[in-house]
Amino acid sequence: MAHAVVVGAGIGGLAAALALQRRGWEVTVCERASRLEPVGAGLAVAPNALRVLDALGVGERIRGLSALQGAAGIRRPDGGWISRTDATKAAERYGEPVILVHRATLVDALTDGLAPGTLRLGLPAGDVDAETGTVGTADGPLTADLVVAADGLHSAVRATLFPAHPGPVYTGVTSWRIVVPHPDGTVIPSETWGAGRVFGTAVLGDGRVYCYATAPAPAGGRAADEKAEMLRLFGDWHEPIPALIAAAAEVVRTDIRCLDEPLPRYHAGKVALIGDAAHAMTPNLGQGACQALEDALVLARHADDLPAYSAARLARTTAVARASRRIARMAGLNGPLAERLRNSAMSLGGRLGPDLVLRQMDPILGWRPPT
Repeated sequence: MAHAVVVGAGIGGLAAALALQRRGWEVTVCERASRLEPVGAGLAVAPNALRVLDALGVGERIRGLSALQGAAGIRRPDGGWISRTDATKAAERYGEPVILVHRATLVDALTDGLAPGTLRLGLPAGDVDAETGTVGTADGPLTADLVVAADGLHSAVRATLFPAHPGPVYTGVTSWRIVVPHPDGTVIPSETWGAGRVFGTAVLGDGRVYCYATAPAPAGGRAADEKAEMLRLFGDWHEPIPALIAAAAEVVRTDIRCLDEPLPRYHAGKVALIGDAAHAMTPNLGQGACQALEDALVLARHADDLPAYSAARLARTTAVARASRRIARMAGLNGPLAERLRNSAMSLGGRLGPDLVLRQMDPILGWRPPT
């Protein structure tokens, strides 16, 4: 039986392990953490990702959670709409809804599908030899027919395979994330764009509200009280933003970094890179986890032909990453004139073609797994 070693037990790594097992591979997942913490907060399972989960046998578990529906869009800090979309129409267009889940929910669904003994917690991977497929660990070397590098944004495997690549760059923007109980009243899934700042809200499948915010900041900067910092930046924006921030018990702050320069390929020898290790992107399209899921399924289909895997994924993920980066730059405009021009153009585009935003997402959300 062919054997694969997966380095990293994030969403991409777990999905790759499950996809390979469903194709008859023996899989070992090496994860340095002693337990799977619910790192992060909410994420969007878009139609393209939901189709992957169906192929992995866990789609119905996620689909059973509440889906995004009704009005959504982009607002001004005073609450007025810049542009609006309809999540229900999107579901009709793509045949699947967008489902907002806590990261831990998706991790649990993928983990539960693995064969017993697959996941080795507290076992960090050491040096990786791409030619022999050998992964060093504290328990001794593991030799595999395939090594899946799913070790994230700061991938040590990527740095070993592509030492000349510049690696992740700071986008100039930091982020805050909170998950709070659902308040009284309606929470409309939306993003609010101000002068270089963004605040987003989404109702998770378990009824809680996930909020994320971004603003320009020096790399590595920290506030003595991050909740107070969020209120300073967003406390005078429209409701329920101030109330949601006030309800936060914990705030996670993370600088946003991405791979601006694409890798030349996603494989070397017996090693394949997936997810953030291959194409870390900004979160503006909500496609980071979705593209990692796509990677996992396509890799399992091409596990014996890694050049075919790179060919199938490089152009697509590069295009998605660049589109997300463009939106990040648009949202980050902070000059008064630039902000007004941006808002006016987006508002006009919405009036001229209500389905314009959906049509632009067709290449991303319309993706289907290879047969």
